Amino acid sequence: MKKFIIIGVIVIAVVVFVVANLVSGNDATEVQTEKVFRADVTEKVTGNGKIYPVVEVNISAKVAGEILQLNAEEGDTVKAGQVLVVLDGDQYKAMRDRAKSQILGSKAQLKLAKSEQDRTQELYQKNLTSQAELEMAEAKYQSAQSQLEQAEASLEEAQDALDKTVLKAPINGVIIRKNKEVGEMALGSQFQADVILGLADLSRMEARVEVNENDIVNVSLRDTSEVEIDAFQDTTFRGIVSEISHSATTKGTGTIEEVTNYEVKILMLNKLPSFRPGMSATADIRTRTVKNALNIPIQSLTARDRQRLEKSSGVESTPAEREAETEHPAKMKNKKEDEMVEVVFVVEDGVAKMRPVEVGISDENYYEVKSGLSEGDEVITGPFNVLSRTLKGGDPVKVKNSQKGFVRAE
Repeated sequence: MKKFIIIGVIVIAVVVFVVANLVSGNDATEVQTEKVFRADVTEKVTGNGKIYPVVEVNISAKVAGEILQLNAEEGDTVKAGQVLVVLDGDQYKAMRDRAKSQILGSKAQLKLAKSEQDRTQELYQKNLTSQAELEMAEAKYQSAQSQLEQAEASLEEAQDALDKTVLKAPINGVIIRKNKEVGEMALGSQFQADVILGLADLSRMEARVEVNENDIVNVSLRDTSEVEIDAFQDTTFRGIVSEISHSATTKGTGTIEEVTNYEVKILMLNKLPSFRPGMSATADIRTRTVKNALNIPIQSLTARDRQRLEKSSGVESTPAEREAETEHPAKMKNKKEDEMVEVVFVVEDGVAKMRPVEVGISDENYYEVKSGLSEGDEVITGPFNVLSRTLKGGDPVKVKNSQKGFVRAE
């Protein structure tokens, strides 16, 4: 009889234990977790923009004239010194010839004035002429000399204008624009360019991207960058920050959508021959890297008020805080209730433990942890609603992770 009683007690105990476990399991919150690990964390700043040549030159006329020759088409490769445009130079040739003729006349006048000056000087020394006549002869000579200099300057000016009717390539490059055709007028001007051709050196390209004012302070010259160009899917190009603008570009001024950006130029270190100016690009600029840092997923970081943290974790306030709370209890109470602390939840023996952490830089998926966790700690990463709102320190949890898990992209 005792044997049956003992067996019955054991069966009842087993049933009670199983039921208790089932009830406990039903009360536990299902969560996803990931272990804290060490790896490099790289902070990036993103900017959007377009691809442009580093060197781009506009070919425009400085003198007016009809276009007689256009020796290049869009897409042609040209060499420095190659003749690209020839303008009608007949009027400038006439100006040059007239200037040459004026020089001949000025030289003759100068020769005559020189002879007259010499004769007058000789007569004056013999007291056969007056001081006034001598001074007049010297003045005529100086005037003739001045007229010759003016004629020579006019010849240089006419020759310069004639030379400018022939436009040559200043650099090696590719014609990227053609704005005029043969027979059209080139409106030559020293102050406003009338562009005939656009020439660029496509062997050196750069991405010009706009970076928000909040991020530009983290960008430095020589920062490395990864550039993605929309025309080349699934391809990343390397670049380096070569210039950072000091003047801002503001969009939506005076509205709630006002945005202030700064232009950053990124020199492309590798390129394809099919790059074209104006292609859309996105640049991820690497601003800082922390080597071998503790990593936690971005989604595992949440916030709780300090009072709730202290109650759940048993963390005591500092002596300074306790002294201030004694002197101003109402003020300190409101301050503690309003103060939020960044925390993560760690799974220990089936229970969620809340831990305050200090984080540093981040990449797309992970934060650098400066303090509060150790390598191998199992932090809760989801579900989002549970982690951000309902989960409390001491809550029982049940880990249910995906079989595949998450693989960090390097």
